[in-house]
Amino acid sequence: MSARCVMVLGTTSGAGKSWLTTALCRYYARQGLKVAPFKAQNMSNNARVVASSNGQGEIGSAQYFQALAAQALPDVRMNPLLLKPERDTHSQVVMLGHVDEVLTRMPWRERSNHVWPRIAVALDELIADNDVVVIEGAGSPAEINLSGSDIVNMRVALHANAACLLVTDIDKGGAFAHLYGTWALLPTHERALLRGFVLNKFRGDAALLAPAPAMLQELTGVPTVATLPMWWQHGLPEEDGMFDERSIACGAVQTTIAVIAYPRISNLDEFQPIKNIPGLRLQWVRSPVDLVGLKPVDWIILPGSKHTSGDLAWLRAQGLDAAIALHAQKGGAVLGICGGLQMLGEALIDPHGIDGNAPGLGLLPLVTVFEADKTVRHTQACFSDALAACSASPFAPLAGVTVAGYEIHHGQTQEHAGMVQVGAVAHVALPDGLGWHNGQANVLGVYLHGLFEDATAVQALFGAGRAQPVPTLDSVFEGLADYVQVHFEPGVLDALIS
Repeated sequence: MSARCVMVLGTTSGAGKSWLTTALCRYYARQGLKVAPFKAQNMSNNARVVASSNGQGEIGSAQYFQALAAQALPDVRMNPLLLKPERDTHSQVVMLGHVDEVLTRMPWRERSNHVWPRIAVALDELIADNDVVVIEGAGSPAEINLSGSDIVNMRVALHANAACLLVTDIDKGGAFAHLYGTWALLPTHERALLRGFVLNKFRGDAALLAPAPAMLQELTGVPTVATLPMWWQHGLPEEDGMFDERSIACGAVQTTIAVIAYPRISNLDEFQPIKNIPGLRLQWVRSPVDLVGLKPVDWIILPGSKHTSGDLAWLRAQGLDAAIALHAQKGGAVLGICGGLQMLGEALIDPHGIDGNAPGLGLLPLVTVFEADKTVRHTQACFSDALAACSASPFAPLAGVTVAGYEIHHGQTQEHAGMVQVGAVAHVALPDGLGWHNGQANVLGVYLHGLFEDATAVQALFGAGRAQPVPTLDSVFEGLADYVQVHFEPGVLDALIS
């Protein structure tokens, strides 16, 4: 096989590249074609554990979901380079699923020549193994300051001879200028790959757009092939930490779950199912005021973090540490996941300079030591039966429940030896250091990502009537494919691969 390649470019970040790529993966897959997604370089702290040539590695969550939409087994070639921001000026570099310290230390512009050959090999292998490869770009292809070191936009498009769509967010205004400006800044041989413009997030009467699409085509020779109406609740996890209040589940609110949205939050896509469970309200929190409001929250979740010590410092600066401690003291539920678990302990110790030393929140008598090697794996574990003894805890229903998820962490956490000597005990919630709780089990910390994506865990926590997130993930993919089929001009999507 030698796949036809379709590439989704954007005029800006947030234009709609990720979800459109996902939709096209399912659109082509349900025609019986063998489809794979690809994004040469992704910058995101949302990552998933997938197959790699030497065990298990990590890729951006967007490409993970795109692979599922394509009905393909996710693997590291689909996102060969993943940048995980740890500070505003520094990212950890993950190459083909695994941290590469040499590339991490390398200056940005020097890195491209070292990584491009490996990116090209990954893309070529996918092209050889599939009928269609749907490629996602990054940011804008017209960033002329970066064109010389480009490894994710037009360099990829030219290498794959991809039929390219250029999508823009019309809701923000300036859409036609964005499209024309992007086209105008591309060299002639790169413009030749553009097959259509896509207007995304349109609200109103599409007839009012005339005569702009015709004028734009006259200027560029490129037709506008789709006008996609605004769609708030498509069900796909948002990319790049976009917190959209409109995506909160509808219905009478029975439980409010607050997720602390610190600057280096990671793996926030695992909370998408909460938005889809009737009666649950997901609230993103950045200040103590957000935790009270007209109705105080029921749960506080400390999610994953790509820079635990830095996010702890931010949390304290906002006064959220005292608010979380007060919530726990009153018996409110506190759940820490991965970096959140590390924050719940007494101390972070960093002998290798990976994350930083810091005092923890002191809600669990634990200490975390950051190790040089990162743990990246799928995991299945069973919650302790002893949780059932804490009948007032919202986590008690997890007693004896086996859950599946994934781990991505440098830290290893254990009981604080000094506190054990004075009688402070951390109770085991999951074996092998994967989970701990306090005596009342209202404070729980786990390393396992994916708790809310596990139907058994959701059923235990929220009741049989909410056992499956609504809609199911597969129905989300089908809905996306239906959407583009309806709103693209007839024959356009099929012509891209002809």
